[in-house]
Amino acid sequence: MIITRTPFRISFVGGGSDLAAFYEKSAGAVLSTTINKYMYISSHKFFEADKIRTKYSKTETVGSVAEIEHPILRTIMQQFDIKGGLEISSIADVPGGTGMGSSSSFTVGTLHNLSAATQTYANKEQLASMACDVEINKLGEPIGKQDQYAAAYGGLNIYEFLPNGAVNVRPVNMASEAYQELQDNLVMFYIGNQRSASKILAEQTKNTSSEDKFTALQSMVNLVYDLEKTLIKGELDDFGRIMHENWILKQKLASGITNPLINEVYDAALANGALGGKLLGAGGGGFMLFYCPKNKQEKLTQALSQVRLFDFDFEQGGSQVIFHSNE
Repeated sequence: MIITRTPFRISFVGGGSDLAAFYEKSAGAVLSTTINKYMYISSHKFFEADKIRTKYSKTETVGSVAEIEHPILRTIMQQFDIKGGLEISSIADVPGGTGMGSSSSFTVGTLHNLSAATQTYANKEQLASMACDVEINKLGEPIGKQDQYAAAYGGLNIYEFLPNGAVNVRPVNMASEAYQELQDNLVMFYIGNQRSASKILAEQTKNTSSEDKFTALQSMVNLVYDLEKTLIKGELDDFGRIMHENWILKQKLASGITNPLINEVYDAALANGALGGKLLGAGGGGFMLFYCPKNKQEKLTQALSQVRLFDFDFEQGGSQVIFHSNE
């Protein structure tokens, strides 16, 4: 049996600039961190040597990879030329469609697992690149590259998306005290309404040709470097201001990013101690993240008692094989 553990991510600023429609014209950048919520992928020998069993939100038992309904599993298992006698399962700490990059964590984790199973070990860059190839090129998903790279690398990083398709990964080097303070001052809430990001991202890709939306994305990229300076200096109150600027710009990119509930929660948060925040992911629902000084968080959580508080910590490991046995 082999088990991989691949983290989910929270993106702070720059989201949307990882779409090819933008970065092929102007370099994109995203600043994000992974958190201690994970996608677990396990694989082991299946009792029936001529069949394949997959377990995710449903269970499939098939005679060939081509029969697998799950598009990511089917594509990856075809890539590794899996013939039969394998069972592969997934368990997640967070449901899909909530803005934490779960689909890409699933893709990276599955690639990592089968790389280990077939002894074709891949490093972090290879895992991220292969995941992008599966989701964007082979399956044609209208998504960017940030989630795959965050899931593979882990940690607090800037991801730069260059016009030639290359991705630079640069850690944000913070003092340990400021790093802990940042964790302490971030508060997350689950507001519900799981959704597919594809429709919003497809619209955003189409809208990128609009001058005002392209300019908004360029401004969001500039905020990445403003935020990096803030983190390095440890001037964390500016963190909330920059997140707020990013959220205002993000709403210009496509319809469906926000809705009355999201606006209500956001306004209530700012009125009760938060200095800035954002909706995670493409938009429409899922998790909302706020920067709020610790001494004001009790007031914030009381004001937002209608939504679920969600505890988390940062993580730095990225996708890992946490169990490997030939038995």
